[in-house]
Amino acid sequence: MVSQHILDDIARRIAGDIIWSNDVSLGLRKWREIFGAARSDIAKLMGVSQSVISDYEKGRRVPGAKFVRRYVESLLKFDAARGYQSVKSLARSFNLNIEAVIDSREFEVPMSIDTLITRVKGVLLNATYKDRELYGYTVIDSIKAISTLSGNEFWNIMGMTSERALIFTSVTTGRSPMIAIRVAPVKPASVVLHGTKRVDPLAIYLAESEGIPLILSTAESVDEIISSLRSYQ
Repeated sequence: MVSQHILDDIARRIAGDIIWSNDVSLGLRKWREIFGAARSDIAKLMGVSQSVISDYEKGRRVPGAKFVRRYVESLLKFDAARGYQSVKSLARSFNLNIEAVIDSREFEVPMSIDTLITRVKGVLLNATYKDRELYGYTVIDSIKAISTLSGNEFWNIMGMTSERALIFTSVTTGRSPMIAIRVAPVKPASVVLHGTKRVDPLAIYLAESEGIPLILSTAESVDEIISSLRSYQ
Protein backbone atom coordinates (compact mmCIF):
# COMPACT_ATOMS: atom_id res chain seq x y z
CA MET A 1 0.00 0.00 0.00
CA VAL A 2 1.27 3.47 -0.92
CA SER A 3 -0.02 6.59 0.83
CA GLN A 4 -2.09 9.00 -1.25
CA HIS A 5 0.23 11.92 -0.52
CA ILE A 6 3.18 9.95 -1.96
CA LEU A 7 1.18 9.13 -5.10
CA ASP A 8 0.23 12.81 -5.45
CA ASP A 9 3.84 13.93 -5.02
CA ILE A 10 5.19 11.46 -7.58
CA ALA A 11 2.42 12.33 -10.06
CA ARG A 12 3.32 16.04 -9.82
CA ARG A 13 7.01 15.29 -10.32
CA ILE A 14 6.37 13.13 -13.38
CA ALA A 15 3.95 15.62 -14.94
CA GLY A 16 6.37 18.46 -14.26
CA ASP A 17 9.24 16.55 -15.85
CA ILE A 18 7.16 15.82 -18.95
CA ILE A 19 6.02 19.41 -19.39
CA TRP A 20 9.52 20.77 -18.69
CA SER A 21 11.11 18.45 -21.26
CA ASN A 22 12.60 20.01 -24.39
CA ASP A 23 10.52 17.48 -26.30
CA VAL A 24 7.26 16.67 -24.51
CA SER A 25 6.62 13.67 -26.75
CA LEU A 26 9.91 12.09 -25.67
CA GLY A 27 9.03 12.88 -22.05
CA LEU A 28 5.78 10.93 -22.37
CA ARG A 29 7.53 7.94 -23.88
CA LYS A 30 10.35 8.04 -21.32
CA TRP A 31 8.00 7.74 -18.37
CA ARG A 32 5.90 5.04 -20.00
CA GLU A 33 9.05 2.99 -20.52
CA ILE A 34 10.24 3.66 -16.96
CA PHE A 35 6.95 2.17 -15.74
CA GLY A 36 7.34 -0.77 -18.13
CA ALA A 37 3.99 -0.14 -19.79
CA ALA A 38 3.13 -0.75 -23.43
CA ARG A 39 1.25 1.84 -25.48
CA SER A 40 -1.70 -0.54 -25.54
CA ASP A 41 -1.74 -0.62 -21.72
CA ILE A 42 -1.94 3.16 -21.42
CA ALA A 43 -4.42 3.46 -24.29
CA LYS A 44 -6.77 1.00 -22.57
CA LEU A 45 -6.56 2.82 -19.24
CA MET A 46 -7.16 6.20 -20.91
CA GLY A 47 -10.02 4.88 -23.04
CA VAL A 48 -8.40 5.88 -26.35
CA SER A 49 -6.93 4.00 -29.29
CA GLN A 50 -3.29 2.97 -29.34
CA SER A 51 -2.74 5.21 -32.37
CA VAL A 52 -3.68 8.27 -30.27
CA ILE A 53 -0.94 7.48 -27.75
CA SER A 54 1.47 6.90 -30.65
CA ASP A 55 0.60 10.28 -32.17
CA TYR A 56 1.39 12.11 -28.91
CA GLU A 57 4.59 10.16 -28.27
CA LYS A 58 5.85 10.77 -31.81
CA GLY A 59 5.09 14.49 -31.74
CA ARG A 60 2.26 14.40 -34.26
CA ARG A 61 -0.05 15.85 -31.61
CA VAL A 62 0.76 18.37 -28.88
CA PRO A 63 -0.60 17.34 -25.46
CA GLY A 64 -2.33 19.81 -23.18
CA ALA A 65 -2.25 19.81 -19.40
CA LYS A 66 -5.39 17.64 -19.15
CA PHE A 67 -3.91 14.97 -21.42
CA VAL A 68 -0.65 14.90 -19.45
CA ARG A 69 -2.59 14.52 -16.22
CA ARG A 70 -4.66 11.62 -17.59
CA TYR A 71 -1.51 10.02 -19.01
CA VAL A 72 0.28 10.18 -15.65
CA GLU A 73 -2.80 8.91 -13.80
CA SER A 74 -2.87 5.96 -16.19
CA LEU A 75 0.78 5.20 -15.45
CA LEU A 76 -0.04 5.09 -11.74
CA LYS A 77 -3.09 2.88 -12.33
CA PHE A 78 -0.96 0.51 -14.41
CA ASP A 79 1.62 0.38 -11.63
CA ALA A 80 -1.04 -0.16 -8.97
CA ALA A 81 -1.94 -3.47 -10.62
CA ARG A 82 1.69 -4.55 -10.14
CA GLY A 83 1.87 -3.59 -6.49
CA TYR A 84 3.31 -0.11 -7.17
CA GLN A 85 6.74 -1.48 -8.09
CA SER A 86 7.84 1.65 -9.96
CA VAL A 87 6.19 4.06 -7.51
CA LYS A 88 7.98 2.48 -4.55
CA SER A 89 11.31 2.71 -6.39
CA LEU A 90 10.69 6.38 -7.25
CA ALA A 91 9.64 7.14 -3.67
CA ARG A 92 12.99 5.84 -2.45
CA SER A 93 14.85 7.86 -5.09
CA PHE A 94 12.94 11.04 -4.16
CA ASN A 95 13.38 10.38 -0.42
CA LEU A 96 9.61 10.34 0.10
CA ASN A 97 9.49 7.33 2.43
CA ILE A 98 9.33 9.44 5.58
CA GLU A 99 7.33 7.55 8.20
CA ALA A 100 6.63 10.70 10.20
CA VAL A 101 4.47 12.13 7.39
CA ILE A 102 0.89 10.90 7.68
CA ASP A 103 -0.56 12.98 4.85
CA SER A 104 0.31 15.94 2.63
CA ARG A 105 -1.46 17.89 -0.09
CA GLU A 106 -1.11 21.03 -2.19
CA PHE A 107 -4.21 23.21 -2.73
CA GLU A 108 -5.19 24.49 -6.15
CA VAL A 109 -7.26 27.21 -4.46
CA PRO A 110 -5.67 28.81 -1.37
CA MET A 111 -7.31 28.29 2.01
CA SER A 112 -7.77 31.04 4.59
CA ILE A 113 -6.75 30.66 8.23
CA ASP A 114 -10.41 30.94 9.25
CA THR A 115 -11.32 28.05 6.95
CA LEU A 116 -8.48 25.96 8.35
CA ILE A 117 -9.73 26.59 11.89
CA THR A 118 -13.21 25.45 10.91
CA ARG A 119 -12.05 22.34 9.08
CA VAL A 120 -9.83 21.06 11.90
CA LYS A 121 -12.41 22.04 14.56
CA GLY A 122 -9.77 24.32 15.98
CA VAL A 123 -9.29 27.00 18.57
CA LEU A 124 -6.88 29.84 17.80
CA LEU A 125 -4.44 30.16 20.70
CA ASN A 126 -2.59 33.38 19.90
CA ALA A 127 -4.01 36.82 19.25
CA THR A 128 -1.17 38.25 17.15
CA TYR A 129 -0.31 36.58 13.86
CA LYS A 130 0.21 37.16 10.15
CA ASP A 131 -2.95 36.33 8.21
CA ARG A 132 -1.59 34.37 5.25
CA GLU A 133 -3.21 32.17 2.64
CA LEU A 134 -2.42 28.47 2.78
CA TYR A 135 -1.42 26.55 -0.34
CA GLY A 136 -1.16 23.14 1.28
CA TYR A 137 -0.74 21.15 4.46
CA THR A 138 1.38 18.37 5.93
CA VAL A 139 0.19 16.11 8.75
CA ILE A 140 3.08 14.93 10.93
CA ASP A 141 3.35 12.36 13.70
CA SER A 142 5.24 14.54 16.18
CA ILE A 143 6.74 11.61 18.11
CA LYS A 144 8.17 9.97 14.97
CA ALA A 145 9.36 13.35 13.67
CA ILE A 146 11.28 14.13 16.84
CA SER A 147 12.76 10.64 17.20
CA THR A 148 13.66 9.81 13.59
CA LEU A 149 14.12 12.92 11.44
CA SER A 150 17.27 14.95 10.92
CA GLY A 151 17.01 18.72 10.57
CA ASN A 152 17.17 18.55 6.76
CA GLU A 153 14.59 15.76 6.59
CA PHE A 154 12.26 17.71 8.86
CA TRP A 155 12.17 20.63 6.46
CA ASN A 156 11.97 18.42 3.38
CA ILE A 157 8.47 17.50 4.54
CA MET A 158 7.34 21.09 4.01
CA GLY A 159 6.34 20.12 0.48
CA MET A 160 6.31 22.43 -2.52
CA THR A 161 5.79 25.63 -0.52
CA SER A 162 6.23 26.93 3.03
CA GLU A 163 2.87 28.70 2.68
CA ARG A 164 1.18 25.72 4.30
CA ALA A 165 -0.14 24.41 7.59
CA LEU A 166 1.96 21.95 9.56
CA ILE A 167 -0.37 19.72 11.57
CA PHE A 168 1.31 17.88 14.44
CA THR A 169 -0.42 14.82 15.89
CA SER A 170 0.30 12.85 19.09
CA VAL A 171 1.19 16.13 20.78
CA THR A 172 1.67 16.31 24.55
CA THR A 173 2.26 20.03 25.13
CA GLY A 174 3.21 21.50 21.75
CA ARG A 175 6.52 22.78 23.08
CA SER A 176 8.83 20.58 20.96
CA PRO A 177 7.22 21.35 17.56
CA MET A 178 7.27 25.10 18.23
CA ILE A 179 10.90 25.04 19.39
CA ALA A 180 11.84 23.20 16.17
CA ILE A 181 9.97 25.81 14.14
CA ARG A 182 11.53 28.67 16.11
CA VAL A 183 15.09 27.67 15.11
CA ALA A 184 14.25 26.67 11.53
CA PRO A 185 15.18 29.03 8.66
CA VAL A 186 11.82 28.51 6.93
CA LYS A 187 8.54 28.91 8.80
CA PRO A 188 5.12 27.45 7.99
CA ALA A 189 2.13 29.75 7.51
CA SER A 190 0.26 28.04 10.35
CA VAL A 191 0.67 25.29 12.96
CA VAL A 192 -2.07 22.96 14.19
CA LEU A 193 -1.67 20.80 17.30
CA HIS A 194 -3.74 17.66 17.87
CA GLY A 195 -3.71 15.16 20.71
CA THR A 196 -3.58 17.42 23.74
CA LYS A 197 -6.03 19.58 25.70
CA ARG A 198 -3.38 21.79 27.29
CA VAL A 199 -0.73 23.65 25.30
CA ASP A 200 2.50 24.81 26.93
CA PRO A 201 2.55 28.62 27.36
CA LEU A 202 6.03 28.62 25.78
CA ALA A 203 4.58 27.18 22.56
CA ILE A 204 2.00 29.97 22.46
CA TYR A 205 4.67 32.58 23.20
CA LEU A 206 6.88 31.28 20.36
CA ALA A 207 3.93 31.35 17.97
CA GLU A 208 3.21 34.95 18.99
CA SER A 209 6.83 35.99 18.50
CA GLU A 210 7.00 34.35 15.06
CA GLY A 211 3.60 35.66 13.96
CA ILE A 212 2.40 32.12 13.24
CA PRO A 213 -1.26 31.22 13.87
CA LEU A 214 -1.21 28.39 16.45
CA ILE A 215 -4.38 26.29 16.42
CA LEU A 216 -5.47 23.56 18.82
CA SER A 217 -7.60 20.97 17.02
CA THR A 218 -10.48 19.39 18.93
CA ALA A 219 -11.27 16.88 16.17
CA GLU A 220 -12.04 13.36 17.37
CA SER A 221 -9.27 11.78 15.30
CA VAL A 222 -6.48 12.44 12.81
CA ASP A 223 -8.55 10.70 10.13
CA GLU A 224 -11.31 13.27 10.68
CA ILE A 225 -8.83 16.10 10.10
CA ILE A 226 -7.43 14.51 6.94
CA SER A 227 -10.89 13.76 5.55
CA SER A 228 -11.99 17.35 6.12
CA LEU A 229 -8.88 18.86 4.52
CA ARG A 230 -8.91 16.48 1.55
CA SER A 231 -12.50 17.45 0.77
CA TYR A 232 -11.47 21.11 0.40
CA GLN A 233 -11.35 22.46 -3.13
